Amino acid sequence: MTHDSSASPLIYGGAAQSPRAALPVLPPLALYIHIPWCVRKCPYCDFNSHTASPVLPEQEYVDALLADLDQDLHAVYGRELSSIFFGGGTPSLFSAEALGRLLEGVEQRIAFASDIEITLEANPGTFEQDKFVAYRALGINRLSIGIQSFQEEKLKALGRIHNGDEAVRAAGMARQAGFDNFNMDLMHGLPDQSLDDALSDLRQAIALKPTHLSWYQLTLEPNTVFWNQPPVLPEDDTLWDIQEAGQALLAEHGYVQYEVSAYALPGRPARHNLNYWSFGDFIGIGAGAHGKLSHPDGRIVRTWKTRLPKDYLNPAKSYKAGEKALTNEEMPFEFLMNALRLTEGVDSRLYPARTGLSLDSLAEARREAEQSGLLQVEPSRLVATERGQLFLNDLLQKFLS
Repeated sequence: MTHDSSASPLIYGGAAQSPRAALPVLPPLALYIHIPWCVRKCPYCDFNSHTASPVLPEQEYVDALLADLDQDLHAVYGRELSSIFFGGGTPSLFSAEALGRLLEGVEQRIAFASDIEITLEANPGTFEQDKFVAYRALGINRLSIGIQSFQEEKLKALGRIHNGDEAVRAAGMARQAGFDNFNMDLMHGLPDQSLDDALSDLRQAIALKPTHLSWYQLTLEPNTVFWNQPPVLPEDDTLWDIQEAGQALLAEHGYVQYEVSAYALPGRPARHNLNYWSFGDFIGIGAGAHGKLSHPDGRIVRTWKTRLPKDYLNPAKSYKAGEKALTNEEMPFEFLMNALRLTEGVDSRLYPARTGLSLDSLAEARREAEQSGLLQVEPSRLVATERGQLFLNDLLQKFLS
């Protein structure tokens, strides 16, 4: 393909910037690969996903992904890939042959760390035992299974294509295919959901012994069916009861909450997501993918790719839709909107190491956040209080210029 990225000028926000310090050590590097097709678009989903045709353009899309990656290789600077995440959409719609060719092409361009984590998102309705054995043989070593609920009426309300039995079987099939590390996505606060309904889902998930659980509340997002036709959701008191009881249940079974909606058995947090939350770097390839790349001179650039699959696959169009260098004024919010999601926060020294700015640039807002009871008074760490975790948007507002 002959896509030209020259049509994507660098956008700078704000006035001219004073230079930031050079970054002596670049952050860890990850790769996000977006595969935008689903069997059916769910009414709550605001991700860049599109209903799949009977035959997917696998070969053309893999060619495009590798050509897209080629245009970002200048920002690798000799680093290895610490993790790869196939997101979507439903990446498990792609064949093992297509993903194998893609991974081989990626490794020819960027070295893999010896302990690289490679995650594939999958839905129970797309589970095929032979296919998942083949995925495991490619070196994909972690699955993220989109369960959302085990209850038929809830799955129907969410527009999911699988049923509760398929969701249960998916965990067994993952293990049989050789995956000893897998996440389950589970929602709460579903239409007409009671406390008992929510805890029943959670108990069923825990019984399947995933190494990681992403347990999060359904939110109504713009540009979704649910936004335009809102379902009846539980009252705030019920939502609070679900949150408290669910967190207690997860803790009782050894799942440690390390992020707002992420719970893991000891030693099993999602390394790819930890990289996001600690302001690491990631190349994003695929239709609508986003990236964040640091340069030794202190520039930090966010990128985004052409959103529609038909445009992404069009040789006359650029893969890159745009890119923006973060300004000094934007940096505190950009860093902390990730780091403060972590229940333990981050070492304060990570801020200058990852941004090239001194901790003094946070001082005034930090004092205000501490006085408001949203940020812990802890000089060696940047960490939200329990109240700050609950009112994270309020906390982050303190760091907006």
